[in-house]
Amino acid sequence: MRLREYGWRLIAVLVVLSLAAAGCGDDSGEPTASEAITTDTGGSTGGGESAEPDEGAEHHESAEPDESADASAGGDVASEEAASPIIIGAAIDLTSNMAPFDAPALAAAKITIANINAAGGIGGRQIQLEVVDTELDPAQTKAAALDLLDRGAEILITTCDVDFATPAIQEGINAGVLTVAPCIGTDQMGPSRFGDVGRLAFTIGNLAQDEGAVLAEHAYAQGLRTAIVVPDNLLVYFQNVCDAFSLRFEELGGVIASNEGFTSFDGSVNNLATVVTGAGDADVIALCTFPPDITTAVSGIRSAGVDISIYSPWSGDGTFWHPEGLTNFTFSAYASIFGDDPSAEVNDLIAAMTDAGSAPGTGGFLTGAAAIQAIAAAIEQAGTTDGEALADQFESFDGLATISGDITLSPQLHTVTGREYRIITVTDGVPAFVELMAASSPAR
Repeated sequence: MRLREYGWRLIAVLVVLSLAAAGCGDDSGEPTASEAITTDTGGSTGGGESAEPDEGAEHHESAEPDESADASAGGDVASEEAASPIIIGAAIDLTSNMAPFDAPALAAAKITIANINAAGGIGGRQIQLEVVDTELDPAQTKAAALDLLDRGAEILITTCDVDFATPAIQEGINAGVLTVAPCIGTDQMGPSRFGDVGRLAFTIGNLAQDEGAVLAEHAYAQGLRTAIVVPDNLLVYFQNVCDAFSLRFEELGGVIASNEGFTSFDGSVNNLATVVTGAGDADVIALCTFPPDITTAVSGIRSAGVDISIYSPWSGDGTFWHPEGLTNFTFSAYASIFGDDPSAEVNDLIAAMTDAGSAPGTGGFLTGAAAIQAIAAAIEQAGTTDGEALADQFESFDGLATISGDITLSPQLHTVTGREYRIITVTDGVPAFVELMAASSPAR
């Protein structure tokens, strides 16, 4: 189903009402832990998750559905059950290193949920969102997923990296629940990592191999012929993107002068300037990492007098990490948050988030909206929230229309392929959209 028909022009009004009640974040678009977490015994910690609940009542992301609402969810769901809300649980990071990516996705998901609920919900059922901040701690991530399942979550949403999200993913899929990440970018979100039960795990993020190929193709098209490749060994996503960059760059005729990585948080990033300057002449650096070490890496490279182009995947999106005067820096993104995205629909969503006090800090917000659209489409088509039935629908998506572009998944690949990236270049501290670009083929 093409969920755009719900009418994005309604978003601004809906968001102000929904997010004002939910207390969804500060000017950076990152909700705080106390604003985002609901409890199962007496409300939220901090500002309530729903507007003016009865004293002692549980606080939720959406209002209690009207008992007289149409109960036509389909499948074998009884009519009295169909009138109950569809509970989506989000075990995501709102306070640590993934917060700049998870929090905007959450804010956009809330907007989309409010929009769908205002249009009558899914088969007459309202969507209710429950959120727990994992703080990126493995034990807390597992506990968050268990907590949400105990609250009745029928679908789980996880943080935007497969390594960080694994404790929650495993709990979700082992419970038979569809588990979706807005923006995990590896091909491991599925059976390849989690075995047969992994068919319940999906991401609306783009395939890392596609992303690395796009970056290499763009760099080569700019006349750049010799590359220094610097992967962050912390996460498989960073390694996959940089490996794909190297593969496609060499396929095109480029030369890899050096391929030496580092690992975030262990201090090895401080050696990066020496690695780069010792690599000899090159005209582009492929740097695959994220904040805070990306700031240290770029600052060190520039301080060493190396002013060649630096290319980054979407983990380098946003301006919050930029060293002063950043220039000649190019990255791929899901959306441009800099006022120049080529999609009017995307710009409308950014405006709605901004008006609601949740201006996105990265373009990753877009897949938060798309994840909810995909979940809603799957439930409508399956007529149930059963995990296996929803997985069948996800695996059959072939060009499903979402605000993030058409998404295609398959039984073999639970990560989106073929979607266009925004290529954005920073010059003298100012990011600007350059072009839309998709990989000519995955670099796998």
